[in-house]
Order: sequence, then structure tokens, then C-alpha cells
Amino acid sequence: MSEKTIKVTLVKSVIGTKQSHRATVRGLGLRRMNHCVELQDTPEVRGMVNKVSYLLKCEG
Repeated sequence: MSEKTIKVTLVKSVIGTKQSHRATVRGLGLRRMNHCVELQDTPEVRGMVNKVSYLLKCEG
């Protein structure tokens, strides 16, 4: 049984954003611009993505 995943890419810099938003981006595992990670599609991850959606590109 394969888990559902979403692909998240950081497309905007975290410079000048709130500290909590920077922490959320790091919590998602994103380190630099255009860095891409695949994450499990859970309500917790969805909430984090929604919080910083203006910095991300999400593919599902």
C-alpha cells in the first residue's frame, strides 16, 4: 500500500518573512530556493503548506 505524497518546491525567498513562517519552511524540509521535497499527504503537512503557501509551489 503506497502512501500519498505531495511535491513541494520553495519558489520565493524566506528573507523578510515572519520567523514562524521561516520555521515552518524548515520544518517542511526545504533549505534553499528551488529546493524540492516529497512529503506524505497528511493533515499536518497540509496545514503547514497552507500557512506558507505564498512561498511554495505544490504538486500533488
